[in-house]
Parts: sequence; C-alpha cells; structure tokens
Amino acid sequence: MESTALRNEPPLRHKRVFVGYLAVVIAAGAAVVALGLPGLVRAIPDLPVDAWLLILLAAVVDAGPFSGPRQRSSSVGVFPSVCFGFTVLLLWGLGPAVLLAVVAIIGSTWRLHAKLWRAAFNLAQYLLAYGAAALVLHTVRDDVFRATGWHAVAVVGAAAAWFVVSELIVDTAVRLRFGGNWWSTVWGGLSFELQTTGALLLLAPVLAGAISTSPWLIALILVPLFAVYRSARVAAERDRESRHDPLTGLANRKALQERIEDDIARRDGDARPGPLLLVLDLDRFKEVNDALGHGVGDRLLVEAGRRLRARLPEDVLVARLGGDEFAVVRTTVGDLDTAHAFAERVAAVLAGPVHLDGMPLEVASSIGVAVYPRHGTDFDELLQHADVAMYEAKQRNDSVSVYAPEADHNSAARLGLLGDLRRALERPDRPELGELGVFYQPQVAIDSGEVVGVEALLRWRHPEHGMVGPEEVIRAAEHTAVMRLLTYRVLDEVVARVAQWQRDGLRLRAAVNVSVRDLHTADLVDHLAALLDKHDVAPSQIELEITEGALMADPRRVLATLRRLDRLGIALSLDDFGTGYSSMLHLRRLPLSEVKIDRSFVLGMGSDPDDAAIVRSIIELAGALGMRVVAEGVEDERTWRRLSSLGCQVAQGWFYARPMPAAELTSWLARYRPPRVRQPADAADPAHT
Repeated sequence: MESTALRNEPPLRHKRVFVGYLAVVIAAGAAVVALGLPGLVRAIPDLPVDAWLLILLAAVVDAGPFSGPRQRSSSVGVFPSVCFGFTVLLLWGLGPAVLLAVVAIIGSTWRLHAKLWRAAFNLAQYLLAYGAAALVLHTVRDDVFRATGWHAVAVVGAAAAWFVVSELIVDTAVRLRFGGNWWSTVWGGLSFELQTTGALLLLAPVLAGAISTSPWLIALILVPLFAVYRSARVAAERDRESRHDPLTGLANRKALQERIEDDIARRDGDARPGPLLLVLDLDRFKEVNDALGHGVGDRLLVEAGRRLRARLPEDVLVARLGGDEFAVVRTTVGDLDTAHAFAERVAAVLAGPVHLDGMPLEVASSIGVAVYPRHGTDFDELLQHADVAMYEAKQRNDSVSVYAPEADHNSAARLGLLGDLRRALERPDRPELGELGVFYQPQVAIDSGEVVGVEALLRWRHPEHGMVGPEEVIRAAEHTAVMRLLTYRVLDEVVARVAQWQRDGLRLRAAVNVSVRDLHTADLVDHLAALLDKHDVAPSQIELEITEGALMADPRRVLATLRRLDRLGIALSLDDFGTGYSSMLHLRRLPLSEVKIDRSFVLGMGSDPDDAAIVRSIIELAGALGMRVVAEGVEDERTWRRLSSLGCQVAQGWFYARPMPAAELTSWLARYRPPRVRQPADAADPAHT
C-alpha cells in the first residue's frame, strides 16, 4: 500500500503541519534504517540467491503499480513488493527487508516520475511498517517456520502490525493534507486495502514456506500474485464504470455526491463558502432530438461534455446527471458574486455553434447556482436548490440564476402537503385525511340573466391547516403524478353532479380546469368518454378550461389531445386570456369555443382605460372568430353594465354569487332573480374617452 492519494488533489490546507508530519515520518524511517543497517551489513555476504531474486522481482513488479478504486478520502495502490518484502522479513530479518524496500521504491519512483519528497515519505512508510512487524516477530525464535502453535499467531500478528502502521501513516497524511473527518478517512478505503494489501501480506508465509522447500517454487507464487493484481484491476474498472457516465465519460451522480461530501468533510468547520455546485441544462436540446434524431443528440451531449472538461480548471469536477443535465463542482468559491461570475464563465464555455455533419447547432444553457453552506448543508439539499435555481433561470430566460428561497416552490411544507393530498385522493373513505370537494360558481348570460353554466372549483379542508386554497393545491400537485389523480377525482364528481342535475330538470354546462400534465396523454380523453357514457351525459355539457402556459409547454402533444376532445364534442375554453404571449396564434389554430378574460383586466376596467381597452379588444376579436366570451371577476353592477355595453356574453363573479357546494347551488338557483339590464346615458365606454 502506498499514498497515491497524495497525487492530483486540491492545494494544502495546513501546509506547516503537513510538512512537519512528513519530516517526522521520514526521520522515523531513517531510524529504522539505522537499526537494520548492522544486520544488513552482516547478512549481505550470506544472502542466498533466492533472497536476491525476491529483491529483483520487487523492483520489477513495483515499476508499474496499479491504483485501485478511488475511495471516499484516499486512494491506495496495489504494490506486489509487499508480499516479497514481508517474505524476506520472515526468512532473513529486518536488514534485507529494508534493502528490498529501498530497491522497490527506487523502481516505482523512476517509472512513475514521482517527486523526491513523496518517494522519501513512501520509503519511510514501508520501513516503519517493516519495523513494527519485526518487533512482533522478535518475540519468537528466528526460525519461525519450523515451530508450531504460537509462532503462526506471531506471523499473523506481524502482518497485522505492518498493515495497521502503514494504514495509519497514510491516513494521517491524507487527513492533515486535505482535512475532513479522520474516521471517514480511515474507513473510506479500508475494504479495498484489506482485500489487496492484506492478501499480499498473508501470501508471504506461503511463499516463505515454498522457498524453504525449494527456491524454484518462487515461480509458482507469481500465479496467485497475478490473481490479486488482476482482481484489483477488475474491481477498479467496475468502480470507475460505477462513477462515470458511459456516453460522455464524465463523472456521474455517484461521483458527484462523493466529491461534494468529501469537500464538505474536509472543511472541518471552516465558515468560508464552498463547495460551489452548478446544475445546467442545454436549451432547446429536445428540438435537436426531435428534428435530427437521438444519435445527433448524443453527439451534441458528448461535445458539450468535452467543452466543459477541456476549458475548465483541473480542480473542477464535471458530471452528467442524465438527459441534457450536467453538473459542475468547484471547491473554492469566494463569495456569491464570484460564484455567479464562475457560472457565467461556464455558460460562455458552452456557448457557440457545434458542427455536426456539416450543420452548425447553437449551444446555450441555463445554469442554477448553489453554494455550501448558504444554500444547503449536504449533497441532496445543494443539488435540489441548484436544480430549482436552474429552472428559475430557464423561466426567466437568463443564463444564470443563484438559488433564492422565494423562488423555491418545493418547500418541505409543500412536499408534506402533497403527501397529504395523495393520501386523501387514494382514501376518500378516510375523513381524517381531509375533505376534498368541488364548489360551483354560476356563469350568467349578461343579456338575459339566465344561469347557463357553472365553473367547478376545487376545495380542500385539510385536517390541520384548515381550508387550503386551490392555487396552493395546484402549485403542489401540477408537476407530479398526483395532478392526474386530482383531475380525475374532480371530473368524476362533476360529471356525476351534472347527471344528477339533469335528472332534477336542470341543464347546466360545467367547466373544469385541466393542467398541462393532463393534456400530455390520451388517457384524459378516454377517461372522460367513459364517464360521459356511464352517466349518460352529453359531451356539450362539459367544458374544459386550459391556459396558454399549458399550450406552450408542448404544443404538438397538447394540440393532438385537444383535437380528440373536440371530436368527442367537449367544449374548450382558453382561460386567463390576455396574460399569455401567443394568444392570436392560439385563437387561429386551436378548436376553441370560448375565451375567458382574465379577472385582472375585468377588475381594473372601471378605473383603468388600458384595462378597458384590452377587454373591449378581446371581446371584438373573439366575436369576429365566432367564440363566446366569459368575463371573470365581475364584482359590482358598474362592471356588469360596462361588459353588457361592450357585447360580452357571459360573466361570473361575486356580483352574482360566490363559489358554493352543490347543495347550496340548488337552493341558490331556486331563489335567484336575474338582474335587469338597463343602459344609463352616462355608461360610455371608457376606452373611447
């Protein structure tokens, strides 16, 4: 075992302490040389050929050591000279073992081009380990292999002493050089070291016994020695595969987690910021996959990874999380401004065209930034917050966004609310999980005052939090599979309620809001068709309200679902009209029968000429396209009369009634008297004033 962990790592954290430790270890190794030198001088003339053969083999086999799997805080190598050195110690004493260690270190230093201070430290590590083993063997007779009983225990004890001393020397050096928890440093690589170095030490008594029988049997030990070496190589290759992405060759999530947890452990209470985690997503990657195929998309990912790895500093870890998401980790940060500047640099590294098959493909990214400990105190929290910041950057069309709690819609409270909602949906027979229900707000024809329909609005009385608003419920569920359960629950209740009203002599159209997730599959259409058939309800009595945001999330898939709904006979309404950014296109292409003017414009039309102008324009545009117009948020008579003068067909709001349970709606309908429409002389359109 040798301290290969001391290569290609971050800068020293405690330089003076580390250098002092190296000096002490090297001085202790020199003391072992001094103790073994007299015995070596006396033994050299009498060393047999098989001893010199082992020394020569040690120099050869250690010339190309093989590093095993990278453990959490250290990395060790497989050095076969350990087996030969312990054999020499058992047969000929400490002096020849010291000579073998010197020869082996010279060979490995020359082949690996190691620095002299590292060679001196590794030699001292070997010498101290051999010295500890010799001290254990000193308690028994020199001819240990012709004795029985306790001498075999002494040999195992000597091997254990060699292993423990060598392990402690290396792990202490790693701890002083990089910081972190000492026990995690020790336990991080212990399993691999026991399997490799431990096996080499325990092979030594077998080799010593073979040499005692015949020196020619040395050749036979090369077979199990190669098996140890080969098993270490296979273990390292599997370890590397488990830590690397097969497509790009970059680190994967597992390696990313280990790097961040190592960086956090090495800080050891340091209050300075770091590590810095960036999560980035390639913009418009899906368009490349859809237009040019997954093969071209894979090549684009490989090129993006190559750019990041080639143009960022060596101490930066670049990982692929999956799909078109990458992560970048840097140990040293500075402050948030420095972190933001580094993220901008990463964005610049990715920017620019990539030429694939003669076609230039523009590459751009959205990057989220999270810094320890300000934005998280462990890997999972940092990754979650960097991911939130990345989506915030994408929504704002920025290249970089630093995590901010106010932009995080995935708080622990919301996740808890989501879990409660799922249980309430899956177990409607358990009232202690909360009461989910549907309230109905009347929609009234402005000219006649007739109630022509209702909008179904979700209500949830939580067992602890009381009444939870529909906006909060939707925000918690809309990006999860719970949203589909919620939509189906509402549809089941609404269709059944419309059927009951129909049997009672009431013919009302019911409007239900659906999310983008509902429109991504054909399941919604099939479920709704089955419900209508089950309750014998005409499709024209059900209307689905969609938002422009849902349309833009995936226009092709959404449009296919909307056309199927239209063929089924379901009316489609564009909700919150006027707040999106492509309304004209939607009105022209989609099978819509209605638009709903957003309540923010309706509420302000009495005092704001701009809002009044927007309302008037929407009504005129929808009328020209043959669509019905519904105004939300009608709260007073003045607004109602103004909408009537503009030609709006339907209104809903507190001027008529608040949302109410189905039982209350029936009573309200029995008491309802339509308001009389009369146009006063001064009811001019403020848009023309």
